[in-house]
Amino acid sequence: MIKSVLLFVFSVLNLATHAQKDAKFSEEMKKEMMEKVKAAARHAWKGYKDYAWGADDLRPLTKTSRNWYKESMLMTPVDAFDTFTILGLKTEAGEAKSLILSKLNFNVDNDVQVFEVTIRLLAGLITAYEIDGDPKFLALARDLADRLMPAFNSPTGMPYRYVHLQTGKTRDGINNPAEIGTLMLEFGQLSKITGDEKYYRAAKKGMMAVYEQRSSIGLVGEQIDIKTAKWVSTQSHISGYIDSYYEYLYKSWLLFGDRDFKRAFDVHNNALKKYLISKTDHGWFMRHVDMETGKETATLYGALDAFYAGLCAFAGDVESGRQIQEANYYMWTRFNIEPEEFNFATDSVTSASYVLRPENLESCFYLYRMTGELKYLWQGKVMVESILDHCRSDAGFASLRSVKTFEQSNSMESFFFGETLKYAYLIFAPESALDLKKLVLTTEAHPFRIRK
Repeated sequence: MIKSVLLFVFSVLNLATHAQKDAKFSEEMKKEMMEKVKAAARHAWKGYKDYAWGADDLRPLTKTSRNWYKESMLMTPVDAFDTFTILGLKTEAGEAKSLILSKLNFNVDNDVQVFEVTIRLLAGLITAYEIDGDPKFLALARDLADRLMPAFNSPTGMPYRYVHLQTGKTRDGINNPAEIGTLMLEFGQLSKITGDEKYYRAAKKGMMAVYEQRSSIGLVGEQIDIKTAKWVSTQSHISGYIDSYYEYLYKSWLLFGDRDFKRAFDVHNNALKKYLISKTDHGWFMRHVDMETGKETATLYGALDAFYAGLCAFAGDVESGRQIQEANYYMWTRFNIEPEEFNFATDSVTSASYVLRPENLESCFYLYRMTGELKYLWQGKVMVESILDHCRSDAGFASLRSVKTFEQSNSMESFFFGETLKYAYLIFAPESALDLKKLVLTTEAHPFRIRK
C-alpha cells in the first residue's frame, strides 16, 4: 500500500515537472529570482564581515573564521569582488576591494596549492583589474604569478602541486590533469595583459605535456608523475582530478585563438562521448573507464561531473548537453539536492554531502544561453531555491553534511561567492549582464576579456 502511494506521488510530481518545464517564465519571475540571489549574497557577505573579516573563509555554524594556510590570503573577498560587481552590489564590491588592496600580501610563509591559489586568487585579481582598472590589482596578480612560477620547473614542464611563496620550494610531483591544465587561462591572460609571454609558455607547456601522454583512444588518467610522465592512476572520468583540464582546452582556444588547444579538445571530447556516456531512462550519465581500453570501471557520478553538460552545449553539441543535463537535474531532484557522488546504476548515494557546489547551475546557465528553452529557467529556480531553503544559516550559508537529512556542516568556501551565487544570478539575468561573445568564464567563474 505504501509503495503504491509513493509511486502515485512520484508520478504526479513527474507530470507536474514535465508540465512546468514548458510553462511561461515571466520577466517578473526572472527579476524575483535575481533579487533572491542578491539578498543571499548580502546575507553571506554580512556573515563574513561580522565573524571572519580578513580571513579566507567563514565557518557559518560556529560563527568563526578559517584560513587555508599560516597567513590569510583573503580567498572570500577576492573570489567575491567580481560577483558583487556583476550583481550590482556596489557597497559590497567596495568593501571587498578596500580589504584586498589594504591587506592582501603574498610575501608570506605559506606553502600553497598552485591550482587552488591560481583559480581563486590569480583569476580573481585579473578579473578585478579588467573590470575595475585599478593597477594595484594587476600588481598583486603579477606578484602572485611570479611566486608560483617555480612550480613549472620540472623535467616535463608539468607543475608541482605545491610551492612556497617566499622560498619557491616545490613539492608533490604526483599531479593530475585538472591541476596541471587548469592554469592556462589565468597564466595566459596575464601574459596577454602584461606582454610577458613567460606565463603563457609555462602553462601551455605543462598542459600540452598532459595531452601528449593521452592513451591511444584519446583519454587521460587521473594521476601522473610529472618527473617521468608516467601515469600513476589510469582511471578516466570527468570528475575531480580531470574535469577542468577538458574545460580549459576548449576555453583556452576561445580566449587565445590557439588552435593547439582546439585540436586537443576535439580529440579528447570525441573519446569522452565514445567511451564515457551511459544512456539511461534518466538522461546520459558519464561513467568511469580505464584510459587505455575504455572498459567501464565504475558507474559513479556526482556534483563535479555536472559541468560537462554546459561545456558540451557551449562547444556546439547542444543535444549531448541536453541529455546530460537531464541526468544532472535527475540527480538533483532525486535526492532533493545533489549529493557529492552517487551510483547511477544502483540509484544510491555514495557520498551524501553537498558543499554548495555550482556545476549543475553552471550547466543550466549555458544551456539556457545556448537554447533559450524555458525548462532551464525552471530547473534553475528549483536548484537555487533548494540552496536558499536548506543551506541558509544565521551567518551566511552552510554546506550540508547529508542531502538525506539536510544536516548542515560548518563550511562556506569562497567559491560560493565566486561561482554558485554568480551562476544562480546569471541564469535569470539579461545576456548583457555577461556577454559570452566578449568574455570567457574561468573554472571559478571569473570572466576574462577576449583580446583579439
